[in-house]
Amino acid sequence: MAKDRFGNPHAPGLPYAHGEYIRSSKDDHVKLRHAWRFIEQRAKEKGLGDVYNLSGLERRFDASPDDAELLDDELAPALMVDRLDALALDHLGGDPAKHGIMVLNRQTAAVLTATLVLARPGETVIGVSATGSHPCIVRAAKRAGANFIDTVGLADFEKALAESAKVALVSMTRLAVSYEILSLKEIERIVDLAHGVGAKVLIDDAGGARVGPAVFDQPKMLELGVDVGSTGLDKYGTIGPRIGLLGGRREIVEEIRALAFELGTEARPMLYPAIVRSLEQYQPARVRELVATTKEVIVALKKRLGNRITETPVIARLDGEDILEIAMERAGLSERPVVPVEASAGLAMLLLRDYGMLTVHFAGLPPGTSSMLIKFVSPETLARFGGAERFADAVDRSLDRLADVIGDPLAFRNLLFG
Repeated sequence: MAKDRFGNPHAPGLPYAHGEYIRSSKDDHVKLRHAWRFIEQRAKEKGLGDVYNLSGLERRFDASPDDAELLDDELAPALMVDRLDALALDHLGGDPAKHGIMVLNRQTAAVLTATLVLARPGETVIGVSATGSHPCIVRAAKRAGANFIDTVGLADFEKALAESAKVALVSMTRLAVSYEILSLKEIERIVDLAHGVGAKVLIDDAGGARVGPAVFDQPKMLELGVDVGSTGLDKYGTIGPRIGLLGGRREIVEEIRALAFELGTEARPMLYPAIVRSLEQYQPARVRELVATTKEVIVALKKRLGNRITETPVIARLDGEDILEIAMERAGLSERPVVPVEASAGLAMLLLRDYGMLTVHFAGLPPGTSSMLIKFVSPETLARFGGAERFADAVDRSLDRLADVIGDPLAFRNLLFG
């Protein structure tokens, strides 16, 4: 069983440990509701302009006044589905002669529904990425009743494939949760090996669908030869809404479409105007601009926190273990009072409460990582907040405040849950 640096075993299906405060996804939801109170209070006192989305995610609904009459589940698809399909196929690198498009209500819903179509009970699903599959891939395989094996990198994948029976599906992640990326040669080899044993390839291309082509000069998603894949339109150059845009071989997409409507995982068609607008405005140069702004923040943070900041080619992170260690050092504690994900949650709460900063910790329930991710920072939002140095100062001061409460059970619980 995987463990963190403190020796805590990871919770099932997650890359971090649960603790005494955050014991399950139920506690994550209670924590989120408390975070909403901070946003509500700040909006009342200072206005919504004093809340800063620095998560790297855009989850708004952007539709023009002219679209108002199309905000209808019957009218929107009738009038916009062809335009949506054409834009989506271009965005994902699809061929209209052989690929289809489906819109689901979240990236997680897209991965889940596709996995339920492509894997059966008792079959094997192999996950492969640069550092580990997202929990949604693990949970989807479990829901399908399949045996799941996670692998890191090409060599590990080759070994698992050779040793496994009844491999029906390979769930590949181009850009991992840690933001390390598989090389094009690795991707091509994984696809070839999977198809060689008769397995389908599903790509979880949540952020990779744009980062791969725009930053690493890789092909678009469906140009990789995968059978089906999906991306989220809340990530990196798109502007929302938070949906899962799925594309793949037409016959597979039609099966996924049928199951999605049976399960209720399809996106509401009234969102189509916003989806079309998001795809129409997308430019690869915007992704590169977001990365450049992120690097400004990374430089400022490294001045404060040094090698505690781990950098990848596109983002940086402050790992949960490091957040906990810094807080313990500043508090003079020798015994661990919480687990890393709880320390990260405390830091995220303080940044929101004291500075109005929305960070990626609040984006997923449960969070996909215990790290604080510094990623794809909007230059406009950063300028409005006060720049990279103020960002770094907010993190540093919030770590001080975390140290003040992390050893006090009542104060820490109040911070997380009210």
